[in-house]
Amino acid sequence: MPLRRIYQFLVVYAAGIGSLFVIKYSLGLSDYVIPGIPAIWQTAMDVFGRYTLDVLNTLGVAIIGHALAIAMATTVAVVGRGPSWFGSLIRAAAYNIQAYPIVAVAPIIFILLGDGIATRLLIAAMICYFPLLLSFIGVFSEPVGDIEHFYDSTGRGNWRLQIQIRAFENMGKLATVIVGSATLAMVGTIVAEFIAASAGIGYSIRIALYQSNLARILVALFLIGVFNSIYLFCLEWGGKWVQGRFMRTTSTV
Repeated sequence: MPLRRIYQFLVVYAAGIGSLFVIKYSLGLSDYVIPGIPAIWQTAMDVFGRYTLDVLNTLGVAIIGHALAIAMATTVAVVGRGPSWFGSLIRAAAYNIQAYPIVAVAPIIFILLGDGIATRLLIAAMICYFPLLLSFIGVFSEPVGDIEHFYDSTGRGNWRLQIQIRAFENMGKLATVIVGSATLAMVGTIVAEFIAASAGIGYSIRIALYQSNLARILVALFLIGVFNSIYLFCLEWGGKWVQGRFMRTTSTV
């Protein structure tokens, strides 16, 4: 249930806030450094609506960027799954691109594409696609011996069927890595917004940081966690639905 995901986040968030208050009162820090509960609550009332829209903006970009990363990883994994020279070249290129830190590549992207949605999408996809790629290459490169041998021996085997068989046999692993990479898509979008974008919750966090307004940052982190938890639940539910549908399809064959 989505509520369970949200409860788990609230426990972690409360532990983090509690740690801040322990530091605040043990060191005798002023409210300017770490705001008290009344200040955080008042700030939440002031910015809740605007920050909710900002998080939804960021989440929308993250979802599209995540889908783009899945498509990129699937394409590279399918093309580069074999032991051929071309497959090895594709994998080497994908690995070497990932070796460059996003903070080094981001300025080039901003120069070429500006600070609009295209840049946010690309950075989100770049950050979350690599773990997808590693898992997809592992899945698509591992033969399912008996089943593939049967179709090959009957003359019905082809690369599309091969990919489908391997994906079905590793559906749980694929679902897990897709759900896990969703958080990286959210992180990538926020990083892009924080660096130079002019919209989204990352941009709002950057403004709050320039103003040394920790209360606004804490409210933003709260909303990010809540909406990210809901998104992860939707992905988990979708993964289970896809697995169940595959199971029903194969049982009727």
